[in-house]
Amino acid sequence: MALRAAGVDCGTNSIRLLIADVSGGQLHDVHRETRIVRLGQGVDATGQFAPEAIERARVALVDYAELMRVHRVERVRMVATSAARDVSNRDDFFAMTAEVLGGVSAGAVAEVITGAEEAELSFRGAVGELASTRRPFVVVDLGGGSTEIVLGADQVTASYSADIGCVRLTERCLHSDPPTRAEVDAAREFVRERLEPALRVVPVEEARTWIGLAGTMTTLSALAHNMSTYDAAAIHLSRVPGDDLLSVCERLIGMTRAQRAALPPMHEGRADVIGGGAIVVEELARELRARAGIDELTVSEHDILDGIVLSIAH
Repeated sequence: MALRAAGVDCGTNSIRLLIADVSGGQLHDVHRETRIVRLGQGVDATGQFAPEAIERARVALVDYAELMRVHRVERVRMVATSAARDVSNRDDFFAMTAEVLGGVSAGAVAEVITGAEEAELSFRGAVGELASTRRPFVVVDLGGGSTEIVLGADQVTASYSADIGCVRLTERCLHSDPPTRAEVDAAREFVRERLEPALRVVPVEEARTWIGLAGTMTTLSALAHNMSTYDAAAIHLSRVPGDDLLSVCERLIGMTRAQRAALPPMHEGRADVIGGGAIVVEELARELRARAGIDELTVSEHDILDGIVLSIAH
């Protein structure tokens, strides 16, 4: 008999919901939704959540909890990733999640997961539908505050959580609109510094297929395929040749925020930070081309959310 479960992924930039029926290790979607709440607003500079950021997350979570009740969810798991690991006022955030989620399932509260746990859940959610002939995979989950780089075939063999993400990089380096050449150069240098230890730990040379997860990656695919609207079904498992990927990234980096926001597939709230994400993708693309001969990105709409819901059933 299928279990109806809900997973919530609260990252630096967005809070996302998946309600699905789980049966035989497979997911059957009931509802997916993403809200941009920018929980990590200013965290890199202040070391704490802004009260207005916690309130934005609370409003979204209240709506998600109502959806869980409407869809008669039996179990729920909410995870918080890089933004919540080190902030000084994290207890305020967790008290809010306990209050809201407790109305769905007694005792439910958000949990902070480590970079290794995040990598495991992302990998599990991403590769379930991919052909074994494309293994080993290097899965890159590019978030707002951190980027998980994971290598594996049937299971994870190496992973690293690098402190680079679209929000963190934008707040640290990309202050002008559009960013200046000096700002972009500084951002690239920062990304390379943070990728160096990751690429020592994760032997990406062994990979045959690059899988990209999360909003920066999916939006890049939509732009590379000239979509007039964001089409999740068409984006899922789409492939982007390396040269096309670099071309889209360069275009985004040089645009103003208003120009990015006017692009048809752009999700509201992503336009101001996707330039930072594009810089991370460019640097990864060049490293994977040089180290593993990989010159194509496969984009998955299934990611850590799917891994969270699968973990509930286990």
